[in-house]
This record gives sequence, C-alpha cells and structure tokens, in this order.
Amino acid sequence: MKTFVQDGDTLSLPAPYDVASGNGAQIGNLFGVAVAAVLSGATGQFKMSGVFDLAKTTSQAWNTLGALLYWDDSGKKLTTTASTNLCVGCVVKTAGSADTVGRVRLNMGPQGIAGS
Repeated sequence: MKTFVQDGDTLSLPAPYDVASGNGAQIGNLFGVAVAAVLSGATGQFKMSGVFDLAKTTSQAWNTLGALLYWDDSGKKLTTTASTNLCVGCVVKTAGSADTVGRVRLNMGPQGIAGS
C-alpha cells in the first residue's frame, strides 16, 4: 500500500518534560510510555500500546477490570477521575487504594477521543 507509513505501536515524539524509561508522558492528545529516558524537548521513542505497570493515584482502589483510566499530567499518575484528564486505557489488574502502581492496557492513538 503506497500510503502506509508505520504500525504506530512506537512513535518518535518530543518529550514535554523529562521522562524516565518506563514512565508515561502526555504529548498533546497522545499518551505513551518512554522506551528509554528522554529529556524535555528531546525526541524519544514512546510505546503507544501494550500493558504497563505505571504510577497510580493511591487514594483510589481499582476493583473493576476494564474500567477506564486517565492520565493526571500534573501528578504524572493514572487515575479513575475523568475531569480534564486524558483517557489512556483500561484496568487489567485490580489494585488497592494503598497500591502505588497499577496495571493498564493502553489505548492506541489519540486517547482523549475514544472512551473519554
């Protein structure tokens, strides 16, 4: 196919802030997990799909598999609170309110559109 560019599972994007390897970042309406550490303004590789263990809001218990998760860009954590946060995926493993990490399956593409 003449117009195909790439699968889009991993994209080269400019980091909006310093992002450690394995941490999430919101880039406009996109959300990805850094493949390697990337400094603010530098271009890095971000995984746009897959299942990841990422920082979560500790005051929330994730009891429902498939529940929507959002990225709190100011706190750099996953949350169940939609508000103005970007929808990034779904719960794939329950987590308690004391847990600092939660398991998410990322939606691929402009997450703020689907499921928000």
